[in-house]
Amino acid sequence: MKKKSKLNQCYFSNGILKTMALALMLIIVHGTAAFAGSGTALQEKSVTGTVFSTSGESLPGVSILVKGTTRGTISDVDGNFSLKDVRSEDILVFSFIGMKEVEVTVGDQTSFEVTMEDAVIGVDEVVVVGYGTQKKSDVTGSVSSVSEERLAKIPVSNVMQAVQGAVSGVNISQASSIPGESPSIVVRGGGSLTASTSPYVVVDGIPISKMDGSINDINPNDIKSIEILKDASATAIYGMNGANGVILITTKRGKSSAPKIRYSGYYGVEEFAHIPEMVSPEELLNRYAEGNRINGSPLYDAPVKYEYEVENYANGHIIDWIDAVSQTGIQQNHNVSISGGTENLNYYISGDILDQKGVVKGYNYKRYSLRTNIDAQVTNYLKIGTNSSIVHHNRDGGRANLLNAEAMSPYGRMYEEDGSYTIYPMYGETLWANPLLPTTTNPERRQYNMNLNGYAFVTFGDIWKPLTGLTYRLNAGFSYIPRRTSSYNGKSVNDQLGTAEIYHAETQAYTIENILRYDRDIDKHHFDITAVYGAQERNYNNNWAQARDFVNDELYWNRMQAGASSNVSSYADRYASVSQMGRLNYVYDSRYLFTFTVRRDGSSVFSDGVKYGTFPSIALGWNMRQENFMANAENITNLKLRLSYGKSGNEAVGVYNTFTTMTDRQIALGGITNIAMVTDRLGNSDLSWETKESLNAGLDFGFFNNRINGSLDVYTAKNTDLLLARKLPIASGFSQVTSNIGETSSKGIELTLNTVNVNSGDFKWNSAVVFSTNKTEIVALYGDGQDDLGSGWFIGEPIGVIRDYTNVGIWQEDEIANGDHLNWDPVAKPGDVKLADISGPDGVPDGVINDDDRSILGQRAPKWTGGLTNTFSYKNFTFNVFIQTTQGAMRGNAHLSMASDEIERRNSFAEIGYWTPENQSNEWRSLNKNSNPHGYGFPVKNNFTRIKDITLNYDFPSQLTNKIGVDALSMYLSGRNLYTFTDWIGWDPEERSIGRGSNNWDINYPSVRTIVFGINLTL
Repeated sequence: MKKKSKLNQCYFSNGILKTMALALMLIIVHGTAAFAGSGTALQEKSVTGTVFSTSGESLPGVSILVKGTTRGTISDVDGNFSLKDVRSEDILVFSFIGMKEVEVTVGDQTSFEVTMEDAVIGVDEVVVVGYGTQKKSDVTGSVSSVSEERLAKIPVSNVMQAVQGAVSGVNISQASSIPGESPSIVVRGGGSLTASTSPYVVVDGIPISKMDGSINDINPNDIKSIEILKDASATAIYGMNGANGVILITTKRGKSSAPKIRYSGYYGVEEFAHIPEMVSPEELLNRYAEGNRINGSPLYDAPVKYEYEVENYANGHIIDWIDAVSQTGIQQNHNVSISGGTENLNYYISGDILDQKGVVKGYNYKRYSLRTNIDAQVTNYLKIGTNSSIVHHNRDGGRANLLNAEAMSPYGRMYEEDGSYTIYPMYGETLWANPLLPTTTNPERRQYNMNLNGYAFVTFGDIWKPLTGLTYRLNAGFSYIPRRTSSYNGKSVNDQLGTAEIYHAETQAYTIENILRYDRDIDKHHFDITAVYGAQERNYNNNWAQARDFVNDELYWNRMQAGASSNVSSYADRYASVSQMGRLNYVYDSRYLFTFTVRRDGSSVFSDGVKYGTFPSIALGWNMRQENFMANAENITNLKLRLSYGKSGNEAVGVYNTFTTMTDRQIALGGITNIAMVTDRLGNSDLSWETKESLNAGLDFGFFNNRINGSLDVYTAKNTDLLLARKLPIASGFSQVTSNIGETSSKGIELTLNTVNVNSGDFKWNSAVVFSTNKTEIVALYGDGQDDLGSGWFIGEPIGVIRDYTNVGIWQEDEIANGDHLNWDPVAKPGDVKLADISGPDGVPDGVINDDDRSILGQRAPKWTGGLTNTFSYKNFTFNVFIQTTQGAMRGNAHLSMASDEIERRNSFAEIGYWTPENQSNEWRSLNKNSNPHGYGFPVKNNFTRIKDITLNYDFPSQLTNKIGVDALSMYLSGRNLYTFTDWIGWDPEERSIGRGSNNWDINYPSVRTIVFGINLTL
């Protein structure tokens, strides 16, 4: 473990933690005692009524609440309701999923008939903005919401899979479909060169980012809403955590109603979304023969190349190795929740089981989760509650090696005579082992995530009326995340002596937030003032042990001391931060909007004197639709301009990276081995924050009663003081030191457009289009105006570019015979890759191919992305089609850049051809061992357009469900990743390809197609 110079002093102490926790307990105890002795005075009268839809049908299950209280009821199966102790001045609020909320003042009435309309997203929708909520019409920042309907009707194991392609400015890619793996998320292109570009994730007010939590810990069935904060005005409230955007997840809560039990379940089958055609047995023999001709590669017994191919070739027996390692994947999910409550106590309890069997053997995933959300109105001024969950992840199992399966000869030997797997099916080739060998092991991969979160909410106006609008909320969160992996490799995987490993890691994290808010309307003025003081702490440790040379393979990792040799290591670190934030939202007459935010953060990763950073933002909004001059513009429902500017930060370095650190070394002295501590990294106590400044201009619009609505955002941003490793003179004793020296810039456009195309009687057709484009480029690196070739960073170019040669064909025999190559590429041979010679002045060839002939060919990030969703509804049927597209990205294709002599030794994709004297291809190189002498990487566009989701849903009519005693029942059939339009050669344009020899071979797992049948039932 690396030695720490000292512990940073920025973190809050255990004493403060204990004090705040004690304060929370005292509030709860005091409130509970007050609750026990309190009572609710009888009100003036009782009211009754019936709730109808616009079609005249009664609506069961509608929530009716007295505004500003938790008192309420729900309508029965006939839409009827009754409510006692109601005063004339009370306002009844009627809410139902998919319907517009209705408010009715009681007045002198005692009987009501209320009609609820279908909801169309509008300016009065309430969205979560961090430390509170706002009406959408009052929001000045760039905030995207994901509809609850979309989350409910797309069955996914990770909720961000349902968001993929549906939100502008958010690039979500699923490089691997390994069960239980989360997709990568980038909001507005990131901007840092070395720090994580993942957004900050907050669940029910408690962050999981930096606390070792994951979105994969959140059961999608428990999620009520997702908001994504993108511009500086929206993210500035999270200061140092907001540079890469913020994702706010709100889970479901109970309402004052009779208990509701909901079952949601689905069962689905999976298969590879696309299986590339492999070389046929006959063609593989031709490749062997060509390799023998052009390279002199020996054949063991012509026409086969390897000893272990002889028997199967002679018997005409072939093996489909891709089929051998694959299976029909199964995915099933079962969720049961119960929710409801009384006037003073609401609850939501959910249990969930997710079970996935992957399409590649051994890739299994099980997730068990339990969530309990409880809200108790202890007194009229105090509300307390919990948001707690426990999740268990299980990824046990030995995994087949798809990478090796691609390489296997169809004539290779799978089994030995004793029934065990042959170690090298193509022996005497030993580069590729049997892809099924790992399935003979049984490693453990397990993790828990236990979150115990609570809050106390005080409304001071109910204590003393002059304080109306003033509230205080205390958020307290604790998470405990233990992880364990254990493995043993023995003779079955060609480890003749045996190797056992155990790895344990543990995270404990705390969050405390004090939120004071004042919300008040005075005539036409609306004030919303928020102040926050918060602190976080994360303690992490791990230990690892390895033992080798066992007597037998029976003990596994359970008796590691039986190994003849062993290694151990351990590590621990501590991270902490403190934050203060102030925000003012001001609205005048629903027309003019103003938001000012300032946040000050302190982080333990920095040294004294530079621990703290201040991040302000300001935003303006103008609801033009509210102006008198637009009073007659009946077709314009909403028109709002937004402008914001602000700063956010990024720590960008890990714990202790600002210190000069030491590590242990074994040194031989006096004939014995001693442990010495040597300096291994030069610290920089002046390191400080990466800072992001951004400017955003936005337009929210709605026409024809919002039948056409959406938003358009244009933004520009600058990241300065990037934390980069600057090279040092060798005489210093260190190769580099981290400094604040780089700069990047980004700009982009985002469009969201929703339309109601048809709304006639029983038939409706809605569309949603999202489009976003982003360009993030490097402005400066080390202050000398020079590029960093080794890191692939080039000033004036995007982050993550492809710099390579330009391929202009294949050298042909007549060209070599004529000497055309001598003043171009003198080492070229027939069948070699022909590369453009552009390094001379003004692009004139200089007669040699070298590194100067490389140029920027493209970028790894897409230039633009888009999504189109069409939803068709007819009576109780809903048909949803979602198409996703990603354009303008480029990447090296590992299947094409494989060494040519390797291609002639193994199987590969049939689509990849090769040059011969008889087939003088101008696209494919020869199988010569050095047909790519300059190391061309074969970069190609990986553009694609994908039919991402198709779902057919049927909601059983209420007349039927009422008869069988069911509140709601729906069934659906859904398909995911149904077809991809692309020119990519391989499994999938988003695939993650790890080459031979890597220890990470098991993450090669391509995209899968899923067909799911599901049911949602509410009692």
